[in-house]
Amino acid sequence: MVNNGVKLTARFVDNATTRDLISKMPFTITMDNLYSREMCHRYGCDGLPIDDAKNRSYQVGDIAYWPPMGSLVILYKQNGEVFEQQPIGHIDGDVAFFCKMSSAKITFQVKA
Repeated sequence: MVNNGVKLTARFVDNATTRDLISKMPFTITMDNLYSREMCHRYGCDGLPIDDAKNRSYQVGDIAYWPPMGSLVILYKQNGEVFEQQPIGHIDGDVAFFCKMSSAKITFQVKA
């Protein structure tokens, strides 16, 4: 849930990062708008476990973890970049509204 209003649904991939995040749900974090393409929360280097991080492209709506800075990201705009990432999941639906936000409180929870 974004700012206690917009509800998004995501499909998650099975890996070490996703399992760790799911074990902490529900949780709320502040995510900041970076590079006019992503919402980002930095856990810091080694903030989350990884087991499949490599250079890859992304799709709009992807949720990923960038290990060098320990960044959990929601990618809302495509710029063609390929970067080291651990896939976490993909949001079903339009995420373009993030482009208008400087930051947002986002609650992650498992749907009952």
